[in-house]
Amino acid sequence: MARRPQVFLLVTCEHGGNRVPSRWRSLFTGGAALLASHRGLDIGSLAMARRIAAAFGAPLIASRTTRLLVDLNRSIGHPRLFSAVTRPLPRAERDRILARHYEPYRREVESSIARHVTAGRRVLHVSSHSFTPELDGEVRNADIGLLYDPSRRTERRFCDEWHAALAAADPALRVRRNYPYPGKADGLTTHLRRLFPGNRYLGIELEVNQRHPLAGGTSWRRLQRSVIAALAEALH
Repeated sequence: MARRPQVFLLVTCEHGGNRVPSRWRSLFTGGAALLASHRGLDIGSLAMARRIAAAFGAPLIASRTTRLLVDLNRSIGHPRLFSAVTRPLPRAERDRILARHYEPYRREVESSIARHVTAGRRVLHVSSHSFTPELDGEVRNADIGLLYDPSRRTERRFCDEWHAALAAADPALRVRRNYPYPGKADGLTTHLRRLFPGNRYLGIELEVNQRHPLAGGTSWRRLQRSVIAALAEALH
């Protein structure tokens, strides 16, 4: 019987904060409300990522720079790589943003995964995100979304197991797969799937409804505990 490869857990958070580097701070003058909104960061995503990483002793790669400077979860050439604030900047200035903030982050994630894949391990990459409860008049009817590529069998099976474990941990949670976004849409995990085979790399985006971190308190802590307990169950 073939040995099951050792699993290495990597946690990332691409939209963990709303900091603006000093060089570009003047672009956001008067934009405090925008920076604090779901457009400026994924509210609660960094707290969730930190809890998961701490629970499993896993490395965490996270950005606290606002996605309004450059979106680390978009590919080069994507129309929303830069926001309405930074898109009008001269090409040289946009290239500077990429060189200082985008490329180092993406390289760090890629190299971490490559090291462990080369060593014969299977990498489970959990990318922590969150979504606004309502967008363009549409109410999002889920507490948690698990995003994956359905054509990659290992990802599909793992999300089946994580979903079932979440239902057992807290039956009140509404958990949906590939919601509120399709798992195959442009993003860091989609990019990484092109670099690493499906039997060695599993890229899962964890999406949490922002109503939970915004409410805070016991329910938010309970959701975090349920996510971690269910992940532990799925890993075993």
